[in-house]
Amino acid sequence: MPGRPSLEQDHYMAFTDKNTEPYSGEDLNRYIDKALQVSPPDSKIRNLSYKIIKRMFQPQLINTNKIPAKPCLFVANHAMYAVDGPIIGLPMLAEQGRFLRALSDKFMWNSINESALLNQGAVIGHPDVCSALMENGSDLLVFPGGAHEATKSTKEKYTLLWKERYGFVKLAAKHGYTIVPTAIVGPEDFYRHLVEGADLPNSLIGRALTRVGLINENTRSDLMGPIPIGLFGTLIPKPQKCYLQFGEPLDLSKYKGKRLAKKTMVNLRQQVADEIISMIQPLIDKRDAEQLQSGRIRRFLTK
Repeated sequence: MPGRPSLEQDHYMAFTDKNTEPYSGEDLNRYIDKALQVSPPDSKIRNLSYKIIKRMFQPQLINTNKIPAKPCLFVANHAMYAVDGPIIGLPMLAEQGRFLRALSDKFMWNSINESALLNQGAVIGHPDVCSALMENGSDLLVFPGGAHEATKSTKEKYTLLWKERYGFVKLAAKHGYTIVPTAIVGPEDFYRHLVEGADLPNSLIGRALTRVGLINENTRSDLMGPIPIGLFGTLIPKPQKCYLQFGEPLDLSKYKGKRLAKKTMVNLRQQVADEIISMIQPLIDKRDAEQLQSGRIRRFLTK
């Protein structure tokens, strides 16, 4: 008979369990108070991280003139394993003075990493947390596809996998926020996929994880992402140049305090999605053209 899972396994299963709720009741209130007290990171580590990102990935912020001066909800397409978070967060803080509070999936949160994630600007994507931040006048960043979009296959690169999610539209309308559609190109090409997520359970690695109990009936299928291979077969991302373009803002102030009809939510969400999609392919074309003009070493490292 298999023995009882170790503490490490218990933590991992809670980490991937689709039924896990990290915060509720008074603990959620405590978390919200803590999240509201976070200020933009100003440290040597943050500055060093920005310099590394700037050097390796050369992120370009395009059409920043379209970003309203008031607090906004930035809505973007997602890359594998959320590697795009720092690519947009650090340049926006350093170059635009905008501290984006990135909404993250509940599976990421536990008592061990709570402070570290909060201090970097991340927050759990809970409606009460988002409402509190909006009432506080914070800039927010959301990837509506969440973990599902962050574990997509190679053939789904640069596509939006938002399912039937309308939460970001409801919250923006409730608080009269302006949505800024944001397209990100580059992070999807940091890695190639050695094994696709759909193939993982039947792979040698997947069967090994199943035998030790780390994959079971409660494991979230959207967390079974591909096994990535980066620079020289390692987990170091390839130095792909990154592009971040901001589309036409969608001001929802006229909906503040109102309950949206389903048709209105669908239309608003589609407007945001269409704006992001319209920016992605031209950015890919721009990236490809500029890549041909880059030095031999960078071309070699990004193959």
